[in-house]
Amino acid sequence: MKNKNTLKVRFLGGVGEIGKNMTALEYGKDIIVIDAGLTFPNADMPGIDLLIPDVSYLVQNKEKIRGIVLTHGHEDHIGALPYVLQDINVPVYGTKLTLMLAEHKLKEQRLNNYSLNCIKAGGTIKLGCFTVEFIHVNHSIPGSCALAITTPIGLVYHSGDFKIDLTPINGQMIDIPRISAIGKKGVTLLLCESTNVEQEGYTMSEHVVGETLDRLFMDNVRRRIIVATFATNVHRLQQIIDLAVKHKRKIAFSGRSMLNVVEAATKVDEIRLPENMVVDIGKIKNIADKDLCIISTGSQGEPMSALTRMAAGDFNQVQVGSNDTIIISASPIPGNERSIYQVINNLYKKGAEVVYKSIAKIHVSGHACQEELKILHTLLKPKFFIPVHGEYRHLKKHCNLAKSLGMKDGNMLIAEIGDTIEVSQKAMKRGERVQAGARYIDGIAIDDSESVVRDRKHLAEDGFIVAVCCISEDSGEIIQDPDIIIKGGILSDEHVSDLKRLVCSTISDFDVKAVGDKSEIRNAIRKNLRNYVLKKTKKNPMILPVLTEV
Repeated sequence: MKNKNTLKVRFLGGVGEIGKNMTALEYGKDIIVIDAGLTFPNADMPGIDLLIPDVSYLVQNKEKIRGIVLTHGHEDHIGALPYVLQDINVPVYGTKLTLMLAEHKLKEQRLNNYSLNCIKAGGTIKLGCFTVEFIHVNHSIPGSCALAITTPIGLVYHSGDFKIDLTPINGQMIDIPRISAIGKKGVTLLLCESTNVEQEGYTMSEHVVGETLDRLFMDNVRRRIIVATFATNVHRLQQIIDLAVKHKRKIAFSGRSMLNVVEAATKVDEIRLPENMVVDIGKIKNIADKDLCIISTGSQGEPMSALTRMAAGDFNQVQVGSNDTIIISASPIPGNERSIYQVINNLYKKGAEVVYKSIAKIHVSGHACQEELKILHTLLKPKFFIPVHGEYRHLKKHCNLAKSLGMKDGNMLIAEIGDTIEVSQKAMKRGERVQAGARYIDGIAIDDSESVVRDRKHLAEDGFIVAVCCISEDSGEIIQDPDIIIKGGILSDEHVSDLKRLVCSTISDFDVKAVGDKSEIRNAIRKNLRNYVLKKTKKNPMILPVLTEV
C-alpha cells in the first residue's frame, strides 16, 4: 500500500474515551477536520475546567486544512472550537442550530475573525479533494447529521451521533432512503459511533418521555414543577414547553446555558415558544406554584448549576420547599453519579419530591442501541470499519457486532488517540503516530498540562510548607527564628520546632556571605525538611524555602 495513494485517518480525540471528538481526514495536500469537541475533567484533575484535543499536528499542517465540519451542536463535538480557531483560522461548516451554538461560544471567547458556513441536511460542499454530503439523522438535538465524504479512495461514511426514531418530535425521520442509496453506491470506510453498543434492542422514542412527563404534570396539579435536563436536548425542551402550555403553566428558564440554547433554538425555529407564557426567573415570586414550571440546568449535579444551587439553598431566585416536584430528566454521565445523588438527597431534605430515571421513564438516549447499529451496518455494507465515540470496551463490542454481521477481522480495527490509519481501495493498516492527547483548560489553555495537574495533586495529597528565614546582609547570620507556614498538612508543635532548628542548622553549614547564589542553600533546606517530614509523617509535601536578606 503506497502512502501517496492512501487516505490518512488521524484520530485526535473520541476513541478510547467518551467526548473530545475530533478526526482528521488527509489525502495529499488536503485535510478536513470532523468535529472539535471537549470533555470534562474527572476527580484526578483538580482545578481543571475542560479538556480539549491537542491539535499540534493540525497547527503544523494548517496550510493543508480546507475546513472543519461539524456533525451537531453538542459540547463534545463543538466545545473546543473557540480554542482550535485561535490556532487554526479555517472555515467551519454545519447546520443552522449547530452554527448558532458554535457562534455563541466564539463570542464568549471574544473571537471575531471566523468563517461560519451554514449547510442544510442534504447539501454538499467541496473541500479540496473531498466532497462532503450532510445526511439528516435523529439525535437529541436538531440539525444533527451524518457525513458521506467522497474521497479519492472511495466513500467514507461518518455516522455522527444518531439513533433511529420512528416518531421523532419534529416529525423528521433519519434519512434511511439516502443512507440506503449510499450503501448501494459502495462505502469504503465506515466510522460509526459506539456509545450505546452495550445496550440490546432499540433506543426508545423521545415520545415515551413526553407521555411520562404528561402524567407527572397531571399528578402534580397543585404543586410547582421544576424540570432539570440537558440544555442542548432541544426536543426534550420542546416537549416540556408544550406540556406547560397544555397544563396552563407559565415557564421560567434557569441557568445560563439553558437561556443561551433556548435563545439560539428559538431564532432558528427549532423551539416554538409562546411569548406570553415565559416569565423571567427573577419575577416568579408572585406566581402560584400550580401555575409555574421552571426548566433548569443541573441534571448532572454540576457544582455551579442552577439545580445544585437550589438544592444547597444557595439560589436566591428559587427556594425549594415541600410543594415542589423536581423532575431530573437525564441519565447520569459515568462519573457523575455521586454528584447527582447528593443533589437528590439535598432536595429531599428540603421537603421536595424528586423524580429521576431509576423510578420513571423520564429520559431516553440520543444514541443507537445494538439493533439500530446493525441496521446502519447492513444498509451501508462497508468494506472497512473503525468504531469511534466510545471507551475501549465500547469499541471492542462494536467490532464484535460488526463481525457477527460478516465483517472480517482484517477489515476492521480499534484506533487510539494519535493513531493514523491508512486506507486504500484494497487495504487498511496502521501508519505513523502523531502528537495527540489532551490540552487542559483552566481559564486559558495549559500547554504543560500533565505537569500542572501533577503539581496540584501533589499539593492536594501532601500539602505545602513555606520556610521563611531572615539573614543579615552584612554578617550572614540568622536574625530571628524562621517562620514555618503549613498549608494542607498537619504537623505537631514539636515537629514545627524541629523544622525551625533544621533550617537554622542547614544554613549554619554554609558560609552565607561567600555564597553568591543562594539557590544552593535553599535546595539544602528543601532536601533536609523533606527528609524529616517524610520520616515523621510518610508525607512528601511541596516545600518552598524563602531567604530574606536584611
